[in-house]
Amino acid sequence: MAKKSSNRNLKYSLLAIGAVILVFLILIIVRSPTTQNLNASDSLAPSSLINSITKLTNSFIQSIGTGTSTAKPIPITGPNISINGKPNILYMGAEYCPYCATERWPMVVALTRFGSFSNLKITHSSTTDVYPDTQTFSFYKSTYTSPYIVFTPVEMYSNIAQGSGYSTLQTPTSQQQSLMNTYDAPPYVPSANAGAIPFMYFNGKYLLTGASYSPTSLQNKTAAQIASALTNKNDPITQGVLGSANILTAVICSVTNNQPSTVCTPTIKGIESTMSN
Repeated sequence: MAKKSSNRNLKYSLLAIGAVILVFLILIIVRSPTTQNLNASDSLAPSSLINSITKLTNSFIQSIGTGTSTAKPIPITGPNISINGKPNILYMGAEYCPYCATERWPMVVALTRFGSFSNLKITHSSTTDVYPDTQTFSFYKSTYTSPYIVFTPVEMYSNIAQGSGYSTLQTPTSQQQSLMNTYDAPPYVPSANAGAIPFMYFNGKYLLTGASYSPTSLQNKTAAQIASALTNKNDPITQGVLGSANILTAVICSVTNNQPSTVCTPTIKGIESTMSN
């Protein structure tokens, strides 16, 4: 009898261990998509990818003109948010947002003409939203340095689903939220677009909302393919990204008093002169 009891106990022990292992495996399977998204949202952009953008010459970028960009900078008279005497450019967006994903490409091109990034991340938009899985950069935890401007990015949400929304990355300050509430609303933007992201505030002088070119050009492309396309001036990606980058450059030049002159060239000033029309 003692032997049967021992076998029975061993059987129950093995069943218990098996149940624990099964639960552990289920947890791994359930959690793995989130882990993959976290890694995707928190991965440094390869230096080769950034170099492919920063190596583009000003003359080549400017040769695109405004391309197929539909960006329309909105002139405003808003609060000056300069930091240490430098004009401050505020960006508010989210990683899940396909329009933010689209706009970050020309933003990186334009901003690297005035300074440099470190710890720039690579990510993608939501896989369940319109223009799903648009490959892009993320400004979350990145650093930007420039002798001419300050860039303040606020990536409010990740691309990781949480309940009916997405997990929080950064919470805007009261000033940042106030600027968005005031200027990302009528009469500056149509009521149907109020609160739209991306929202860009150029030191109280201009604002831009939404994507500056069609997100369709980036669909089903890897980040490397998008960057590689920027060397072909006839590619739709180039026409959208670099055309928008030139408009963003013109807006930035308007707040830096056209400094530096190597960037704020007659071509860019020509674009700048049309912005208030």
